[in-house]
Amino acid sequence: MNVTHHRHRIPKAALAAALSALLIAGTGCSSKADGDGAGDSADGVKGGPGVTEKSIRLGALTDLTGPYATLGKSIVQAQQMWADETNAQGGICDRKIEIVVKDHGYDVQKAVTAYADISPDVVALPQVIGSPVVAALLDDIERDEVLTFPQAWAASLLGKDPVQVLGTTYDIDMIAAVDYLTRAKGLKKGDTIGHVYFEGDYGANALEGSKWAAQRAGLKVAGQEIKATDTDLSAQVSALRKAGVKAVLISAGPAQTASLVGVAASRGLRVPVVSSAPGYAPQLMKTPAAAALEAMLNVVSAAPAVSSDLPGVKRMVAAYQKKYPGSPVDSGVLSGYNAAQLLGADLKKACEKGSLAREDVVKAHRSQKNADTGLGTPQDFTDVSRPASVSTYVLKPDGKAVGGLVGVEDAHSAPGVEEYLSSNG
Repeated sequence: MNVTHHRHRIPKAALAAALSALLIAGTGCSSKADGDGAGDSADGVKGGPGVTEKSIRLGALTDLTGPYATLGKSIVQAQQMWADETNAQGGICDRKIEIVVKDHGYDVQKAVTAYADISPDVVALPQVIGSPVVAALLDDIERDEVLTFPQAWAASLLGKDPVQVLGTTYDIDMIAAVDYLTRAKGLKKGDTIGHVYFEGDYGANALEGSKWAAQRAGLKVAGQEIKATDTDLSAQVSALRKAGVKAVLISAGPAQTASLVGVAASRGLRVPVVSSAPGYAPQLMKTPAAAALEAMLNVVSAAPAVSSDLPGVKRMVAAYQKKYPGSPVDSGVLSGYNAAQLLGADLKKACEKGSLAREDVVKAHRSQKNADTGLGTPQDFTDVSRPASVSTYVLKPDGKAVGGLVGVEDAHSAPGVEEYLSSNG
């Protein structure tokens, strides 16, 4: 996969300007609580915080103004679409769904304040963006028994009853990425791969996976830690070139992926690059790095591409495009809608058992062994210490496809994953 026609350098200013567009924020909506709805209701269903006779209130702690603003907007809109669809069909447990949205801008302190603000009045959190944010809230979430779906996939978030990482964790994704490089891109024993990663849980967990898989395959890893604010990766590319890397893994945000691939292509480091899902956004196909991304990048993801022909995905994409014309349909849409559907199934199950109290919603969730929304692979929520799924898809950028990605390989479990999980268990 060589980029033969991109000998010119991509001007830094042009790339920076294009990437700054990725950080343009959406807007949130908020509704104030009207009491905690504790106690039993007229229909005999036990209530609790966030539950009234007429409504079930959910909370979203999102990023609409920080590095994941585009992702945050997609997830918020997708989950609101699910709530509107659900309410049009009579709601859940004869109650209407309301989602209270708070923007933390990927700022941990703001997120802690926002959690304190909404937590007394919600039954569950179908969206909390950011590993550092979730890590800061873990103790409160456990204490309050609020079922929480992080939009973060660090293995450090496993093992907590009310916290559910959906799909795979970052380490599993990187084991799959190394497997793909050795199978499909000709990497062999003795080769060096670069790994550019964010500081904190996201990067650290991804690096655990890449190092484990590299050792198993006889490869070396040249690591480059970066901050979320680093958007010019020229220095990292120089270091990786010097290290003679045959491929690069990246565990960061879309702006970093575009800079890495764009700079590498312009400097003749034309090697395969593999990112995890949070490192890609379809808006990148409108930047000067687009051609290089199409030629060099693959994305490993627990979810299929939104251009997939899975009937559930096609239905969701059509509904989203109708409801939010002009909004990009990206992986955040799929991820947000999937999380909302899974939470809906948990609430229905809890209602059937006669209680929408928080701890009973958590119990209903943990009893689901083969949860399948039709948006990818089934998930098992019964073992708190394991990722809900270990299957990953391999995708690649395509400027013409809805969501800017197309499938390369269907979901499968990479060889070694079970061995890794039992060695870490």
